[in-house]
Amino acid sequence: MKYINRLLFDELKKWLDRREIVAIKGPRQSGKTTMLEMLSEWLIADKGIDSNHVNYITFEDRGVLDSFSQDPKEFINRHMTDSEMHYFLIDEAQYCQSLGQKLKLIYDLFRNAKLVITGSSSLELKNQTGKFLVGRMLEFELFPLSFYEYLSYADPGLAKMYKEWNDKATSLVFDGSRFKAKEGKDIFNDELLKYASEYMKFGGYPAVVLEKDPAAKEVILRNMVNNYIDKDIVSFLQITDTIKFRKLATAIAASNGAIIKLEQLANEIGSYFKELTKLADVLEQTYVIRRIGPYHRNLVTELRKAHKFYFVDIGLRNSLIENFSDMNKRPDAGSIAENFVLSELFSHSKMHFWRTTAKTEVDFIADGKEPLPIEVKFQHFVAPDVNRSLYGFLDEYKSPNCMVVTKDFWGERKHGASNIVFVPIGYI
Repeated sequence: MKYINRLLFDELKKWLDRREIVAIKGPRQSGKTTMLEMLSEWLIADKGIDSNHVNYITFEDRGVLDSFSQDPKEFINRHMTDSEMHYFLIDEAQYCQSLGQKLKLIYDLFRNAKLVITGSSSLELKNQTGKFLVGRMLEFELFPLSFYEYLSYADPGLAKMYKEWNDKATSLVFDGSRFKAKEGKDIFNDELLKYASEYMKFGGYPAVVLEKDPAAKEVILRNMVNNYIDKDIVSFLQITDTIKFRKLATAIAASNGAIIKLEQLANEIGSYFKELTKLADVLEQTYVIRRIGPYHRNLVTELRKAHKFYFVDIGLRNSLIENFSDMNKRPDAGSIAENFVLSELFSHSKMHFWRTTAKTEVDFIADGKEPLPIEVKFQHFVAPDVNRSLYGFLDEYKSPNCMVVTKDFWGERKHGASNIVFVPIGYI
């Protein structure tokens, strides 16, 4: 298999016949360059586009970047051989100063130029393109491999079995579509749990997934952390206090899934609130962490300001704390399982957590048509048991559905008018 199948690939193909600029954003080394290669090959082999009309350009090449920056009109014109559509696949576009103005100029002058750009920093791409490309640009995000993408590469046959029940589980999150839980012994669960545990150890970066040797996987992840700090943080975003930045990233990794107040964290790492807020924003906008806020309607009894922090890629998080132990040997297995669930469901619904001033807490609330409480319990169940906090949310909000993510248990139970479904983590 030359390429790992990416779900975004099929989505992007739909937009290549339209005028809008396509922007692919995402973490460094998440596969954006490979995605451009896949699009290039598809345009030539499947769409029948003349190879002279498909141009791959990287702004990491200083000479190319300087030529484009000095005269973008002439740069594009040089590649225009006729009036047919020409495709310009521009990698690492964020390195170009005044990018938005230059792309707008090309968009307005060349109706037969289709631009596809990539960038590693949502923050920088947004700042450079936002006001110039309103209505002219479509944005997509490419993250490390999802569990389904990873499974499709590692075990395509098992991925087919996974997909049927995963679609049902995610439909419950997305639009509240109920389904009946599996009955009897699940013959695939042990295999799925094995793959999920491996994924929760090393994450989904393509280079890590493709590497077979566990020790080499760890080296690749350590280098990713160092390259991210050297290239994105120091060179590009010009944050020079890398010691403090790494301390923050490591502190968040150590507290993964916990409610964090940046005021308290600032004292621990020798910073102050305003500076730490900026650094946390950078971690989020460069696709290292995700933060979710509290779900609240009762302004008196429910938290409103605190946040939980998780990592976009679990392997990167494990690298920061230097712990690649197996899931069944880890004291932080519960928070890693939460991180896994959040990453898998993040694209299906806006996610929050719920906590009252009395410290009653539910891990996640998917904010769809109706609030869907989700509790993650990475443990073996013998019966569909539910904790008191989950009942508290259901009583308060009358949610018609609820999900408990388990280690290996399928099941259902009722609580009033609410239907609670228990789903093994390997199907999320």
